[in-house]
Amino acid sequence: MGKELTEQELHNLAMNIVGRELEANGFEFMGVNSKPKRNPQFVCLKDKILHFIVVRPIAYPNNPSDYDKTLMAKMKEHADKHEAKTYFAGVGLSNAKDRNLPVYLNEDYIVDYRGLIEI
Repeated sequence: MGKELTEQELHNLAMNIVGRELEANGFEFMGVNSKPKRNPQFVCLKDKILHFIVVRPIAYPNNPSDYDKTLMAKMKEHADKHEAKTYFAGVGLSNAKDRNLPVYLNEDYIVDYRGLIEI
């Protein structure tokens, strides 16, 4: 049995997955915040438009597309002041051997990431 990933490690894993996709899609990173309770996680520039992106690791069996509507409404309000677009990026993470077990360090896991959801 491996070591279970901490909340911070799961958060970092989710951020790496989203970060790689943003980079591949030509987003320029202006700010990165890896603390789970500090939002947004990414402030990016693309086509001269600011993008605020909130990243969350989502444990199985929860839906990675479901987000905290109150938090995201607050983020959108904040983004609007900066003429920025707001996105939610939920990254479903589960143990590859048994989805009901936690994700363990150095063991296979399944990623259920459906891309950015514009708010």
